Amino acid sequence: MRTTHLAARPALVTGLVALAAAARLLPHPPNFTPVTAAALFGGACLPRRWQAFLVPLLAFFVSDLVLGFHDQMPGVYGGMLLIAALGRTLRDRRRPLPIATSALFGSVIFFVTSNFGVWAAGWLYPRTGPGLTLCFAAAIPFFGPALLGDLLYTAALFGGLALAERLHPQLGEVGANR
Repeated sequence: MRTTHLAARPALVTGLVALAAAARLLPHPPNFTPVTAAALFGGACLPRRWQAFLVPLLAFFVSDLVLGFHDQMPGVYGGMLLIAALGRTLRDRRRPLPIATSALFGSVIFFVTSNFGVWAAGWLYPRTGPGLTLCFAAAIPFFGPALLGDLLYTAALFGGLALAERLHPQLGEVGANR
């Protein structure tokens, strides 16, 4: 019976990450997506390091199979890995302020890595210093909706897990994170 409880929490977290990835398939405002939130949440809440990185990547890879791939994918997936690593720092500090601060930093990480990927692709901006500056400047209007989505999806994911843990105490973490 104890093994069932140990497996239930990672399964719930994995399901929430998958649900967040599936939300990308629904109509949404531009840049208002759960990418950053899911990577942060997976990094913070999945018990094993390999799960924390692999689960969000796989979930979004599956949604990208439907949405399609583009030449900026290395920047997007690289950003997700960095944000999952940031999430790992939250494992023992899952309180509102550290989570909100990490969501803000995650938004910045994703902004930098994804827009660097746009610039590196080389078809929209020249691969020069001024081209990089122009790329980041052109992306600034998209940061607000991305940040809002990141904060709301982060609150929904972490809040949903906290509610589930309160309603079902057996879902609480057991053992050390590896």
